[in-house]
Amino acid sequence: MSTLLEVSGVSVSFDGFKAINNLSFQIGKAELRAVIGPNGAGKTTFMDIITGKTKPDEGRVIWGDRSISLLGMSEAKIAQEGVCRKFQKPTVFEDQSVRDNLMMALKRGRSVWDVLKYRPGADNARLEQLADEIGLLSEFSRPSGELSHGQKQWLEIGMLLAQDPQLLLVDEPAAGMTPAEREHTTNLLVEAAKTRAVVVVEHDMEFIRRLNCKVTVLHEGSVLAEGSLDHVTSNQEVIDVYLGR
Repeated sequence: MSTLLEVSGVSVSFDGFKAINNLSFQIGKAELRAVIGPNGAGKTTFMDIITGKTKPDEGRVIWGDRSISLLGMSEAKIAQEGVCRKFQKPTVFEDQSVRDNLMMALKRGRSVWDVLKYRPGADNARLEQLADEIGLLSEFSRPSGELSHGQKQWLEIGMLLAQDPQLLLVDEPAAGMTPAEREHTTNLLVEAAKTRAVVVVEHDMEFIRRLNCKVTVLHEGSVLAEGSLDHVTSNQEVIDVYLGR
């Protein structure tokens, strides 16, 4: 499997506190990965560095076939390169329909020529396909504010998929969901990872088990263990710093 993202020897400190400490991590082009760890392990800062929100003090973040560095790029440029992030709280346009939310997110040419030749309705097939993928085709014309918490999460994932990212970072997607919603979210993320890299930061071990993917455990800003869920949860250090709490 070819590498899409390689984080190598990355460290960052805030007021003397080392939030990330010589962290190395890599993920392939079509791979699903779960990232776990106790509060303060560096999970959020790790995502902040990849997306350009935080610049590390040292280390490298190398991206894609061209092996370019993400560290000199703005957040907007990194997003254009194909890195998308979903935060824990869903952010959708609640007055707009499911269709219109997906339409606003859809990746298309932004030049004057693209705008001039655009035909209303040209994207309908793609929008319906996206709505079907995320399980919201029956809610296609419904205002997003009327959706359940879980459905809003799916819509936001759909809005990110509409941008055709190469890497999708998802923060605690199962939080606040019903069991049925969590099952659908699992299927959605597993399916998305067939064509792109998906990193899921999550505390819910049952949800991670259903993802059935490689797990990276962070502790004090470094990788403590990596492997299958059974492998990392049998690691005594992981038990001591995380699972035993």
